[in-house]
Amino acid sequence: MSANVKQLINELPKAELHLHIEGTFEPELMFMIAERNKLPLKYQSVEELRKAYDFGNLQDFLDIYYAGANVLRKEEDFYDLTWAYLEKAHADKVVHAEIMFDPQTHTDRGIPFDVAINGIHNALKDAEKEFGMTSKLIMSFLRHLSEEAAFETYENYFRHKDKIDAVGLDSSEVGNPPSKFARVFQRAKMDGLFVTAHAGEEGPAEYVWEALGILKIDRIDHGNRLLDDEKLIERIAKDKIALTVCPLSNLKLKVVHDLKDHPLKKMLDYGLLATVNSDDPAYFGGYVNDNYIQTAEALNLTEGDIIALVKNSFSGSMLDEETKKRYLKSVDESVNGEDLG
Repeated sequence: MSANVKQLINELPKAELHLHIEGTFEPELMFMIAERNKLPLKYQSVEELRKAYDFGNLQDFLDIYYAGANVLRKEEDFYDLTWAYLEKAHADKVVHAEIMFDPQTHTDRGIPFDVAINGIHNALKDAEKEFGMTSKLIMSFLRHLSEEAAFETYENYFRHKDKIDAVGLDSSEVGNPPSKFARVFQRAKMDGLFVTAHAGEEGPAEYVWEALGILKIDRIDHGNRLLDDEKLIERIAKDKIALTVCPLSNLKLKVVHDLKDHPLKKMLDYGLLATVNSDDPAYFGGYVNDNYIQTAEALNLTEGDIIALVKNSFSGSMLDEETKKRYLKSVDESVNGEDLG
C-alpha cells in the first residue's frame, strides 16, 4: 500500500453504516462503568479482559458481547458508551454515522428501553453540535429470539419516532433465516422505516435472497456469501443495493481466514455498492480507518478503489439525496485538495 493511499484514507470524509454501539465497548470503559455501578466483573484486569476478546467464532463473540453489555444500567452509561465511539469516529473523519443498537440485549435484563435509547440519542445530538456529525439510529432485532419478541420491541418505536430511523436484524445468523421475521419487517415497511438485515455473513446466499424477497430490505449488512450466486450478484448490482462490509470483523470471526482472501475487491469489480465499516471495533481490533488501511494493504486497493468505497458510504446511506450530494461533493473537494504526488 502506498503512502498516498494511507493518507487518502486518513483524510477523506466518510460515513460508517454498520456499527453496533454495544460492540464499541472498550475494556477500559467497561471497567470504569462497572466500578461506577458497583458491579463485579469476572475479569481481574483490563489485560485479562482483552485476552477474553480472542474468540473463535460468532457465537463465542456474542457470549462475551452480551456479558459486557450487562454493566450498562443507566442513561449516562449508554451516553458514555456512545460518546466514546463518536470521538473515535470523528478522529477517523467520519462525518455521518448510522448506528445499530440492540434493545432486547438490555430490556431482557430489566433495563427500560427508554434508558438505552435516550442515552444513545443524547450523545448523537451532542456529536452533531460539537462535531457537525450527522447520524441515524437503527433499532435491531435479535434473530435468535422470536418474531413475537421482535414485535414487542417494535412497539417502542411509536414512543420514539423522533429517534429511530430504521430497523435491522442481527445476532446468530445460521438457523435463523430472514423469513422468520417476515411480518415485523412488513410492519416496519408499512410505517415508512428504512430496513436492513445481516445476511450472508455466516449464512448462505439463500438468506440474502430471503432478505431481499421477503423482508424487502433497503440494504444488506455483510453480504459476503452473495458472491456464491451469479444471479444474486446481477440482482444486487442492478438494484444498486448497498453492502455494509466489515473486513476485520470477517477476519476475526473466521468468515475469511486471511484478509488477502476478502471479497471486497471482487464486490467492487462486479460493480456492487460495497462500503467499509467496523461492525464491533472494540472486539475486532479496529475502527473504520483501520478497516480501510488493513484491507487496502491486503488487497492492494488503489486510490480509485478507496474513493469509490468512500463515495459508496454516502450513496448507500439513509440520507436524503440533497445531503448525499453535499457529502459527495466534499469527497471530491478533499481529493482535489490533496497533494497526492
